[in-house]
This record gives sequence, structure tokens and C-alpha cells, in this order.
Amino acid sequence: MAFLDSLKVIAAYAAFPFIAYAIVVFSYRLLLLPLRSYPGPLGAKLSDAYNGYFSMQKCLHLVTQRDHRKYGSVIRNGPNKLLFNSAKALHDIYDNDNIVKSHVYLSTVQSPGVYSLFTVIDKPSHSVKRKIVGQALNDRSMRIFEPTMTEQIDLFIKYLSLCSKDAKPVNITDRVAYLACDIIALLSLGFRLRLQTDPSYRWMIQGMFLANHLANVRMQYFRLQQLRRLLEKMIITRSSEDKHVRYDLYSIASEANSEGEAIRASEIWSEAMVFFPAGAFSTAAGTCALFFYLSRNPKCYQRLVDEIRSTFSNNSEIQAGPKLASCKYLRACIDEALRIAPPVPGTLWREVAAESNGQPLVVDGHVIPPGTQVGVNMYTLHHNEEYFPDPYAFKPERWLASETQETHRKVMSEAFSPFSIGYRGCAGKAMAYLETSLIIAKTLWYFNFESAPGKLGEVGGGIPRRRDGRARPDEYQLYDVIAGQHDGPYLVFKPRGDACQGLDADGLTF
Repeated sequence: MAFLDSLKVIAAYAAFPFIAYAIVVFSYRLLLLPLRSYPGPLGAKLSDAYNGYFSMQKCLHLVTQRDHRKYGSVIRNGPNKLLFNSAKALHDIYDNDNIVKSHVYLSTVQSPGVYSLFTVIDKPSHSVKRKIVGQALNDRSMRIFEPTMTEQIDLFIKYLSLCSKDAKPVNITDRVAYLACDIIALLSLGFRLRLQTDPSYRWMIQGMFLANHLANVRMQYFRLQQLRRLLEKMIITRSSEDKHVRYDLYSIASEANSEGEAIRASEIWSEAMVFFPAGAFSTAAGTCALFFYLSRNPKCYQRLVDEIRSTFSNNSEIQAGPKLASCKYLRACIDEALRIAPPVPGTLWREVAAESNGQPLVVDGHVIPPGTQVGVNMYTLHHNEEYFPDPYAFKPERWLASETQETHRKVMSEAFSPFSIGYRGCAGKAMAYLETSLIIAKTLWYFNFESAPGKLGEVGGGIPRRRDGRARPDEYQLYDVIAGQHDGPYLVFKPRGDACQGLDADGLTF
């Protein structure tokens, strides 16, 4: 016993310096830091571990919304972090040339000194990368790439046709993820992953979500070998071909290299690591959310069905152009799904640029102390009743000029930011809208659908009586891993009359 008592005394003395250090640090953060007067949860004021813990649980967006409701529209979300919940703050922060990405993005860099469009902080380097990536995603590129995109969407339609023959429930999350990844692989590196028809590489989807999850935890508080090997294979395969064999991100980056806008092979690697989850999962989240809400809102579903089937006389007409652009209710449905289930439900942290010449940063009337990180949580803002009355209800008509007052639509538009805004806004926004429009329009042209019977039909929604923000059965659930991870809905598809005649899926395996 004497020996054990001695160990306890030694341990107490050894721990004392750490306890004393923690007391000093926490007291300083709580009482002396410039943000001390801002309200917020005590844990967040003391340490970024608060955000780290909830990001590990994939529920930081829900906790952030809860904290805003408790403490107000401006809260202290870390020792040196301020979080806002207003449209004014959204534009003051993200549409501001004197603000750059926070240094926390550097924690996700794959290789020292090699930055992607997602991780690069300084504006000149970002401008070069944005120009290159933007060429792969602009309107001209989409016109060139649309036949390839349509080819992959038609495979998705053929799979639904097979399932409709015996009313087999379809997990939309799985199938749209396969489709979106196949499309982005072709657009970026001209590589046929064939996830829709071959399960060999399907593990990569969970690999990317896990990589995103770990990156999100590192960004909030603080490399997956198999996935890296697959991307290496794709890049090596593409680099063995002539750079002009097809029009994709690789050919554009290679051309930029020959023109002096240097982008090393390692940077192509880095861009590919970001291009996949950003391009695939952003589209998938919005598309799956829209399937979910249409299956649970019969009036919205029928109105969209009527629009699609009255606009297009046959499937071949469903392509980018005036007819698709005339489908105003389709666009309203997509916007409403993106509002309720933003592809990035978390907070994109920003800070004052080094070259801001010492000008004070003012966000929604608040003068921000130097060294402070600032941000707006997109999930919280999109559910702010000041801008979106009845925020959990799926109401596409709120986006229609004929059914909503112009002043109110302007207010909503100021607060709507599923792809961020400003010079850091998502370069793939146009592609995401086109891809989702084609998927939904083609699906509704060929099929009627409804929720699967029984428990499968409940997948994707919240569970009543839960107390963690996931209690709404009719809200599509997102899990914050930078991009929004999700599951379901499970739907049953039925052919619309003889519309599916001629869909040949013979010889295809799914």
C-alpha cells in the first residue's frame, strides 16, 4: 500500500504543471481574449476541441444551429472564432476580397507545399487554379461533355427499369453516388470507373467519405492508402495517353502547363483528390434530397411530373437548352432541396488576408479583432425563419416569381448559398444544376415512383423523439463530413405506360 500511495503522490505532482497550465490557458481564453464579451457555449470558448468532438459525431451543423438558437445570431464558436447567422454576414465574409480561407484548411494538405483549389489560401495561386479548373466546368465544357454525362444517366435509367420489373426498392443514395462518381471520373481524368455496372471500385465512395470526415475533424480541431492507389492508377492511365485524346481536366491542366501556368503532376494529383468528392458528392446530396422530398410531397411531385411530361415529347429532347431552361418548377424544386439539404452543411471558415493593409474587418456591424476566424453555417442560415418561413417544409413555390413577392424572393436569394459565393464560390455550380436537372427530368419522363413500403421507406428521414436535432421524419438527414453524407431514400419505380419500351439493359450487370 505504501508503494501505491507513493505512486499516487508522484502522479499528482507530475500532473500539477499540466493542470496549472490548463487553468492559465483557459482563464486567458475566457477572460482576456478580445472575443470574451461574445456569448457562446463555455466549451467552445475554452477550446476548439468542442467543435472537434461534434465533428467526429458528424452533427456539428445541428449543434451549431442549436447554439445559435440559444445564444443569438452572433456567437463565439471557439477561442478565436465568431459564427454569424445572417445574410449580411454571409456577404460581408464570403464576398469580400480582403478575406481568405482560414489557415485550418492547411491541415488537409496531402503533400507538403502542394495545394489544391480547396486548400490553397493565397489569392494569386487560387486565381491560377480556379482558371484551370473553371475551364473544365464552364458552359463550353458542359456542352462538349453533355453527351458523356447523358450516356451515364441513361445507364442509371436502365437500372431503374430493371428494378421496376419486380418492384425492387432502390437506395437512391447508392445509385446516384455511383452515377455521380462515374461522371466526375470521366470529366476529370477520362477514366471509366464503371461503378454503376461493376462493384470493383465501389469501396472508394466510403473511402472518400472517411477521408472527408477525418479532414473535417482536423479542420475543426487539430491519408487513406487504398484510395490514393486508385487515384494514382487513374492519373497514370490518363498520362500515358496523348493529352488531347479527350477533353477533360487533365487535358486542360496539361495545356496550361505548356503555356506557362505551371501545375505540377503532383498538383494534378492534389486536384483529383478534391475534384472527386467535391464534384460527385455535391451533386449527389442535392439529387438524393430532391428524390426524398418529392416522394413525401405528392402535390409537388405531381406538379413536377406534369411540367416534365408536358415540356418534352420524347426522351431525346431532355438536354441542355431552351426547353430544359423553361422548366421553372424543376429549378425551383432543385433550389428548395439545396436549401433544406445544402451539399456542405457546415461552416467554411475565413480570416483576414495578410495583404488587407490593416483595414478593419466589419461583419454585420461587428468590428472583428485581428486573428479572428469568421464564418456562417450554411445549414443554420438556410433554416433561419427570418429568411425562410416554415424552414423545414419543402415549398418549391417560394422560389417562383409568379407565386412569391419579389421583395421576399430577394431576401431569400441573399441568404441562399448552397455553393458559397464570391471568388471562392464553387466552380462546379453549373455542372451540378445540369446534372441534377437531367437525372430528375429523365427519371420522371420514364417512371412514376413512391417510397418503399415498411421500414425501408423511412430511411433518410429523422426518427421521432430523438433529442439531437434528428427527430423530423420528413427532413432528409445529413451527416456533416465537409460534404453532407446521407442514406436513402429507398424508392420503388414503376414504368410510365410504354415509355420504357426500347430501354435495352440486356448484357448489363448492375
